[in-house]
Amino acid sequence: MDRTAQLIARPAEFAVVYDPAAPPGPPHLRAVHDGAVKVLEANWTGTSTVPSRRLYPHQWSWDSAFIAIGLRHVSPLRAQTELETLLAAQWGDGRIPHIVFNPSVPLDAYFPSPDFWRSSTAGRAAGAPRTVQTSGIVQPPVHALAAWLVHRADPGLSRARGFLARVYPRLAAWHRYLLHRRDLGGGGLVCVVHPWEQGMDNAPSWDAPLARVVPAPSRSFRRADLDHGAAEDRPTDLDYGRYVRLAADYRDAGYADGGGGFAVEDPSFNALLIASEHALARIAKELGATATARHVRAQRLTAALVERLWDPAEGMFFCRDVHGGAVGGPAHRRGSSALARGGGGQVHERGVSGLVPLLVPELPREVAAAVVRTLKGPHFGVGTTTRLVPSYDLLGEAFDPHRYWRGPAWFNTAWLLERGLRLHGHRADADALREAVLETALTSDFAEYVDPYTGEACGATGFGWTAALTLDLLHQHTTTDKGGDRG
Repeated sequence: MDRTAQLIARPAEFAVVYDPAAPPGPPHLRAVHDGAVKVLEANWTGTSTVPSRRLYPHQWSWDSAFIAIGLRHVSPLRAQTELETLLAAQWGDGRIPHIVFNPSVPLDAYFPSPDFWRSSTAGRAAGAPRTVQTSGIVQPPVHALAAWLVHRADPGLSRARGFLARVYPRLAAWHRYLLHRRDLGGGGLVCVVHPWEQGMDNAPSWDAPLARVVPAPSRSFRRADLDHGAAEDRPTDLDYGRYVRLAADYRDAGYADGGGGFAVEDPSFNALLIASEHALARIAKELGATATARHVRAQRLTAALVERLWDPAEGMFFCRDVHGGAVGGPAHRRGSSALARGGGGQVHERGVSGLVPLLVPELPREVAAAVVRTLKGPHFGVGTTTRLVPSYDLLGEAFDPHRYWRGPAWFNTAWLLERGLRLHGHRADADALREAVLETALTSDFAEYVDPYTGEACGATGFGWTAALTLDLLHQHTTTDKGGDRG
């Protein structure tokens, strides 16, 4: 019996929910299943899963959330452990750090390393843990959604272990931190204070806000990522210098929010918070608490998302730079009223982040329909010219099919949009995207990201969330589809 099978404790009554054996179907789907499980096993450290053994050798926040969603199909216990390990590194102010460092990994294996972040000293006022080293920034809040789906995979095991009862207070504190400390634009939405927080690190949407940042000198840091990836596929040295400067300034300010020059309301980050707020409401109800306030909060966030970031003329959402004016694009040229609502201005770069709000359950019907048209139109080409969803506008000046988040397709955004398409009734489109993910994941050796036209592997292979989310889509036919609450 292999290690994955040993970790499975499956009551017979939950056999319909997941099946650790290869699901029935054509041989190529069995190969997808077996390959995905092997990746997750290879990346498992004993308490968590690394995204990539060589390129990303620590635990990443939203990676672990996505990984838990896939792991629930082969070991609900391990999926619960994945989230519990991450949450054990939560700061006193509620933030969940974007990296939890493995002390056995050499410092020069990844930059910025623990000695750059200095979490236990620089983050002392914010309640950074003393027994584990972390970064000081955050990543998108997928965690409550992941916790709910993990619970659904084996409710008996979850209840027996008190899983939801233990993670709920931490998840509630995490949302409280974002809602109370990160509304830097004053319009009810959460801001990111560094491009790394949003997860789509090198997206063109960050170019204008980053232009105000004086880069750190190149001699002050060494890029470990270039040891494992081609320079032409990674962020430029200039952009990386700006990333380092932003992170160092935030650290030197004791990780206090509100004082920096970079603050952006991002559609994807806020959409994931809305989805997780709905999930947190379900968790509260499962624990016997009232969920009304959380549903109301999710509705309020949805209204703010549409009010501040939606552009009906463009049929998608855009980032808002709360410290700057409107930047680029036809809406800026025509002086769109959308740019005058609240502080700052929209950044008119068409990125996949502007499509991700499709997963919001209560998105107005006309908004959801327009997002689907944009997804399938010439700027993203899904279902016509591209295999998976490109991370950036195919017609944009900055488009590059291989450069990090400036064109390549990623499997986590495909998974999110598949959920959104299915949620809003576009089942044929969702089915087609699901099939494209399953095929491309296998042929790319579960790559970190791929060329959106050809499916050619880019970045690392054997990537954690690619394997996990592929596994989740593969097992979709064994789960119960209840709209946004699909388990």
